[in-house]
Amino acid sequence: MSSAVQNFRPVVISGPSGTGKSTLLKRLFAEYPDKFGFSVSHTTRSPRLGEINGKDYNFVTRESFQSLITSNGFIEHAQFGSNLYGTSVAAIKSVAEQGRICILDIEMEGVKQVKRREDLNARFVFLAPPSMEELERRLRGRNTETEESLQQRLAQARNELAFSQTPGAHDKIVVNDDLDRAYGELKEFIVDGGRFGAAQ
Repeated sequence: MSSAVQNFRPVVISGPSGTGKSTLLKRLFAEYPDKFGFSVSHTTRSPRLGEINGKDYNFVTRESFQSLITSNGFIEHAQFGSNLYGTSVAAIKSVAEQGRICILDIEMEGVKQVKRREDLNARFVFLAPPSMEELERRLRGRNTETEESLQQRLAQARNELAFSQTPGAHDKIVVNDDLDRAYGELKEFIVDGGRFGAAQ
């Protein structure tokens, strides 16, 4: 891995759908517009309305995705439903070479894969809901899920919360029961803990 990646340690943020990852990260990027960058994930799914190739995702064919797997081009990859998603080595390098800390918003299986890449020297933070009941209330409030997909998300959330309790799984767990407090904790870990590129 390049020295840029070593100097700008990536931060892996994970947590169940509905815990507020997107909201908190948007706030962080707005407060520090020149300090962070997202790695743009690859996916085999079709673009949704308004999504831009190379910005929201790198939309690729299953064949080209598989060839990247074969050539060890991914830091992590996983299948959700019938689609493949992955974070490429090149995407992380690209952010670090711009002098920014790369933020990876990935799922539990991806976290496990990134942890095996010691050359990344990544830092791990988990965003947890106050309770499963509150998480279900938030997901239902979105009105974007079928009952079946909602139950799948809740089952996945239980798995992720169980994994988060594994010793050494994450460097920091932030419970989002109050948005301002959760943002303060997240910012302290990412900004002050990372000291913007100070290799630790």
